[in-house]
Amino acid sequence: MHAVIEAQRKPPRLQTVIFDLAGTLVDFGSRAPVVAFQRLFAELGIDVSEAQARAPMGSEKRTHIARILAMPQVQAQWQSVYGEPSNDLDIERLYRIFEPLQLAAVEEALAPIPGAVELIGQLPARGLRIAFNTGYSRRMAQPVLDALANSGVHPASVVCGPEVPLARPAPHMALRNLIETGAGAVAACVKVDDAESGIAEGRNAGMWTVGVALSGNALGLSPEQWQALPADRQAALRETAGRQLQSAGAHYVIDTVAELLPCLDDIEQRLARGERP
Repeated sequence: MHAVIEAQRKPPRLQTVIFDLAGTLVDFGSRAPVVAFQRLFAELGIDVSEAQARAPMGSEKRTHIARILAMPQVQAQWQSVYGEPSNDLDIERLYRIFEPLQLAAVEEALAPIPGAVELIGQLPARGLRIAFNTGYSRRMAQPVLDALANSGVHPASVVCGPEVPLARPAPHMALRNLIETGAGAVAACVKVDDAESGIAEGRNAGMWTVGVALSGNALGLSPEQWQALPADRQAALRETAGRQLQSAGAHYVIDTVAELLPCLDDIEQRLARGERP
């Protein structure tokens, strides 16, 4: 009994790293969801800006649609076009229209973030299990999973938004990842995400969180758009994106997932000192 108690008291080592998909591992700028949402509402005669389409990013996609519709400017347009407020049946109808639009957009945005595949390839040697979760449905996520598999990336767990009772910012997806990877301590796990809702998910689950600032939703720029900016503009946008993720609760903020290893090293040291998220 004493041996068991002593083993339980030992500081845990990192066990599982959970990655978001769009804007974190693939689709620099998290462009695919924005394209799909704007196409969806345009087909319905409603103008949705990129900022409006991005605001609920990271949410399960039915919830994302509902949150866009709840925006006063969008709801005013809806009532002008359709003569009455939107309802739950409208959200389901829009989701059915949205799904093929999202699939088409995903197929155009499968390229991994530079350095992502190489980074993940280094984690098993450190004794780390790899998990993914996403606001995409399984059908939407499958092309991404297939593309990553073709690059040699095979996660131990994948959880999609519609597969849990509550998606982000609730902790359900992350906690299911931990169960499926056999993690023994929540504090020994890390959530890596580009969206504020994904950071909140990790914090609500009680784990360490790393925000990805440049490749994701906070900036929403393609690599070419980012590189074309002058240095002072890049610095200002980097700072703004970092503040957003820190305000959401990120313990660390990096430019892209390629810079993750030093964060993991630091977390290991903090765990060894008895610190917890």
